[in-house]
Amino acid sequence: MDFELGKKILKNISSIVVGKDDALELLLVALLADGHVLLEDVPGVGKTLITKCLAKSIEGSFKRIQFTPDLLPADITGFNVYDQKSGQFKFQSGPVLTNILLADEINRAIPRTQSSLLESMEERQVTIDGKTYPLPIPFFVMATQNPIELEGTFPLPEAQLDRFLLKISLGYPNKGEEVAILERFQRGDPLTMLEPVADPQQIIRMQQLREEIKVSAPVREYIADLVVATRDNEGLRFGSSPRGSLGLMRAAQGLAALRGRKYVLPDDVKRMVCPVLSHRIILNEEGKLRGELPEHVLEDIILRIPVPA
Repeated sequence: MDFELGKKILKNISSIVVGKDDALELLLVALLADGHVLLEDVPGVGKTLITKCLAKSIEGSFKRIQFTPDLLPADITGFNVYDQKSGQFKFQSGPVLTNILLADEINRAIPRTQSSLLESMEERQVTIDGKTYPLPIPFFVMATQNPIELEGTFPLPEAQLDRFLLKISLGYPNKGEEVAILERFQRGDPLTMLEPVADPQQIIRMQQLREEIKVSAPVREYIADLVVATRDNEGLRFGSSPRGSLGLMRAAQGLAALRGRKYVLPDDVKRMVCPVLSHRIILNEEGKLRGELPEHVLEDIILRIPVPA
């Protein structure tokens, strides 16, 4: 199967990135599902490195945007400039026209700038002065948020968080992984030696094949039961929208594909519940005061919903 290429990409990235196998698998799942990822974690745990490794592994173009309060929508999408020689306006493309985009600290930009990127993520195009420019295919955004520095930030509204297929956290490495990082990076940056193992056309083919992964009627009902349960949960103020159901199905298909299957198992769905739904639900005030997390509520829902045979 062409999906063996996914394992090859994972192995290639793991040759540089230490001890983040689960997060890397989720990253590939999002890419296969043609979605985007929100990565919430402290600085210095490898967010930029992982994105660069992914771009080099698939031989795709890579751009990085550092979001700041003075960043404007045109700084992302591009703008028209007047060419004195030709006497005409020419389009100067912005960094969003790339295969892999790292939106670093997206919550530091003003809402207007945030929305310009999220519109590109959803529509896969940018419109400048009435003219539309399609984005490259594949187009994959990994946005980061720093959960500890909240001063001077503009938190993403829930409606915009919903546009990200997955929310992932890397976490700190353990001691053994820390030692391996020191050893691997002792003599320069190994990223410069990383070779591509795929190309963008192969990724597009994998995305098309992912759509053909079978989702049986009982599994579809299981997905619906899980999502509907978030809307009736007493610990939640708002549950997931139908976009969450679609995202959960696509993510489960991507995971099944990476694991070499042509069909989705209930275990694939259970594995993807928290990454897909945790940022799509809102705790009520009592839950927040008790220090509960969305993941806790979702884990309880998983335990209560019967798994199809």
